[in-house]
Amino acid sequence: MTALDRYVRLESEALWRDEPGGQRRDVTISFGDATLVIADPTGRPLAHWSLPALIRQNPDAAPAIYAPDDDASETLEIVDTTMVEAIEEVRKALAKSRPHPGKLRHWLTGGLIALSLALAIFWLPGALTRQTLAVVPAPKRVEIGMEVLGYVQNQTGPACQSPRASTAATRLGQRVFGPDTSAHIIVVPTLQQGAVALPGGLFVLDYGMLQAADDPAVAAGYLLAAHTVAMDRDPLETILKEAGLGTTFRLLTTGEVPDTILQNSASKVVEAAQATPDPGHLTMAFASATIPQAPYLAAVDARTGSMPNLETDPLAGQDIPLILDDSDWVSLQNICNI
Repeated sequence: MTALDRYVRLESEALWRDEPGGQRRDVTISFGDATLVIADPTGRPLAHWSLPALIRQNPDAAPAIYAPDDDASETLEIVDTTMVEAIEEVRKALAKSRPHPGKLRHWLTGGLIALSLALAIFWLPGALTRQTLAVVPAPKRVEIGMEVLGYVQNQTGPACQSPRASTAATRLGQRVFGPDTSAHIIVVPTLQQGAVALPGGLFVLDYGMLQAADDPAVAAGYLLAAHTVAMDRDPLETILKEAGLGTTFRLLTTGEVPDTILQNSASKVVEAAQATPDPGHLTMAFASATIPQAPYLAAVDARTGSMPNLETDPLAGQDIPLILDDSDWVSLQNICNI
């Protein structure tokens, strides 16, 4: 996003309510990858708001008041006019949804080369899709994933957040995917599949699944299942194949995916039946992460009435390293009650 690049180092103070009628807190706000980052005075992140979903509640009034959703589950008061102007400019840039070829300098050798390549393989959708997926950089994937997440929340309810639970979610991601993971876990009030993966390493978990579970191995299992599905079929590839060749060509040449495509994709994510991971791949994923299969299998059986047919658990009978301590697990289970 060209508009966002100019404000990447911009910070300002603001007042944040984490719930309707809650007490206002002094915070610092700054721009992240397609997000507005809210941090406490020590710099510890408290919340990440999706810029595409940001809503200004009092246009042309001051101080500016923003919310991350239509229900105004949280609010942010900003007096700094420079920051307000920056947010408004970024929001307008996102809303226009038109090509900005200048943004491609960081991930294409040149527009002419990309166009020539696209024309050369235009009649081969599979080749065009593979080429596009190969050149889309991680920040663009995160941006697309955050935009889809913004639309997903319109159907699932806004993402649940609290500093302590967010820290627990980060620790769970590191335990499941490794200490250097870029995975980001988001919990929403309701998601029938239990867990889904979005582009950019975003994982959305169902709060009901967390509440019903009595072992963090259940949440870890749902994360591994969503990750296995994503490894077998890239979530961005799913969006492109459902949208058609025109959208793939547009992403390759302009770096943009139309908002309508992302909105439709979000609806399909929410409404789709739970995807079935490849049993062999999922078994290997559990073994690699040293997560036991049994708690996940029992939870899926109780939730759907059908237990995945996985291979014999190679960890059966072994001591399993701690997944989450009790304090982290309880805070994560109560993330939507805070």
